Amino acid sequence: MRLDTSFVLLFFGYSTLSLSSLSNAFMTPSYSFVMKNYSKQIDHSHFQTDSKRALLASVTIDADEVTTIETKGYSDNFVPPDTSVIGEISEQACTDASAKMKCVDVPVPSDVSENGKVGISYIHWSADPTAKKAKGSTLPLLMIHGFDSSCLEYRRLGPKLAELGIDTYAVDLLGWGYSQLEGVSSFSARAKVDALKGFWDTIGNGREVCIAGASLGGAAAIEFSASNPDIVRGTVFIDAQGFVDGVGPMASLPKPLAYLGVKVLKSVPLRNSANQMSYYDPQTYATEDALKVGRLHCLRDGWDDALVSFMLSGGFSPSQKVEQITVPSLIMWGRQDGILEKEFAQKFLDTMPDAQLRWVEDCGHVPHLEQPDETAEVISTFFAV
Repeated sequence: MRLDTSFVLLFFGYSTLSLSSLSNAFMTPSYSFVMKNYSKQIDHSHFQTDSKRALLASVTIDADEVTTIETKGYSDNFVPPDTSVIGEISEQACTDASAKMKCVDVPVPSDVSENGKVGISYIHWSADPTAKKAKGSTLPLLMIHGFDSSCLEYRRLGPKLAELGIDTYAVDLLGWGYSQLEGVSSFSARAKVDALKGFWDTIGNGREVCIAGASLGGAAAIEFSASNPDIVRGTVFIDAQGFVDGVGPMASLPKPLAYLGVKVLKSVPLRNSANQMSYYDPQTYATEDALKVGRLHCLRDGWDDALVSFMLSGGFSPSQKVEQITVPSLIMWGRQDGILEKEFAQKFLDTMPDAQLRWVEDCGHVPHLEQPDETAEVISTFFAV
């Protein structure tokens, strides 16, 4: 589950099923944390058709007005989400980021898409020319969001990195954010990494890059780095998942039950609870806007299918690949992260031959959202070494 965070709470309740009756199936070491003070059943009203379904007009295709995806490609008809009007999100950083969102058709294997391509949405913050000249030659930075999130997760960090002279890209993983959902055969972890490689071959011309991942995005970054050692020259892991594989019992659930659980993931009370737990200072950062940003893409047609496809595929398996990353690496960790244990930060240092750790004080699970200025400065300094 993603709100404005980079982690997932798989602790569901629906209809006559209580949270406790589903916890054994949906609580996994890799994606869950205990939700305190939330033992009541979830009200049916949270699962009714959302009145904001008009949002879909901004991110899906009307077959009566445009040529089909198969003919023209998903990116030809892509329109960024209207976060301020339809999404009713007031945060200016979100409005600015969504206005910069683009989409490109990228090559993937035929078992991911029959026509060999999928549409991947992304945001590019171009490096400030003066700052870039002063910094000298630097790698571009490719940032990957967490579980069931979007590139809007980096709405606060991206502009600050660009101001510091770093050419910055935030990309949506296939099946999440505002990437293509229709006409895709698989949204598995491998399909996500394949699409990520296709994206960088298309947008980055396959040149050398530094890759960053937050929470579950860290697992994707690890798998991408291990598969592409010829182009990855640095890695940044922000409260990243790197040592727990798979999705636990979720991978073996009957599909109807998997759909039931996935539908609950977009419920307001569930997402609000996780939103509160993601920050050291929830009063300031766990806002209504934060909730809306993290939930917006879940209202798209096909979101349920994409998430079930990923979960039933087994998820990412990064733990044995961490040691394969020998390039300079930066580990950033919120000192007050209440979702991932702090021991994982040290484990990255113990496993990777060329890694450094920076703690972010007064910060929870999402330094790029709660402490973006410090996060940007630390990354910029890392790039300068």
